[in-house]
Amino acid sequence: MKYELDTHTHTIVSGHAYSTILENIKWAEEKGMKLLATTDHGPAMPGGPHLFYFGNLKVLPREINGVMHLRGCEANIIDFYGNIDITEKLLKERLDIVIASLHDVCIKPGSKKQNTEAFLKVMDNPYIDIIGHAGNPAFPIDAETLVRKAKEKNKLIEINNGSFNSRPGCIENCTKIAKLCKEYEVQVVLGSDAHIYSQIGMFTKAEQVLKAVNMPENLVVNTEKSKLIKYLKNKGKLVDINLD
Repeated sequence: MKYELDTHTHTIVSGHAYSTILENIKWAEEKGMKLLATTDHGPAMPGGPHLFYFGNLKVLPREINGVMHLRGCEANIIDFYGNIDITEKLLKERLDIVIASLHDVCIKPGSKKQNTEAFLKVMDNPYIDIIGHAGNPAFPIDAETLVRKAKEKNKLIEINNGSFNSRPGCIENCTKIAKLCKEYEVQVVLGSDAHIYSQIGMFTKAEQVLKAVNMPENLVVNTEKSKLIKYLKNKGKLVDINLD
């Protein structure tokens, strides 16, 4: 498969990443990517940005160097009731795309039931688009229950390429999740989780997971820019974008 976009990238604003938005976009342009989402961590992440940062993303041009830019966030799930560290106002008025993830520096891992419940509850939030790195072994979950809820709520499930380096043991979990997504026809999205510009568009290990389960291309959002735009527009986002 060929990939036109990356939905999970960080900048220096996240506190533990090392490139600017412009450096990221320049690299994406050189890689021939058509769309890049900047998804810095929410403020519950140590060293993360203030909420004002997300409120002011509107100043960023929609297109930079020929690359469509989405103003996003990787929101931290902060409890097992699915609450996150981004306000509803920002979700509704400022952000084009929102990933919801569990990080052990923001919430202590719970039981399998509790971790699963956190994801199920966050999917009730209409402004959440992507469930981030659900294959993290630090947060065991009921994968089938997760995927079935994603189908019900029309959420994208991320296969996170960065996890294969930073979260040892996740490949088995990610493969199981991918297989279930294929079975239930839930769309997946590959995310580089880039913390430096040169990782953007790097999906090598995530692609191996897709190949292992023989994932059909129609379930992989990254293969066409229009797939992601249509998905977000159907949720009432990207009202300024014309697909015609």
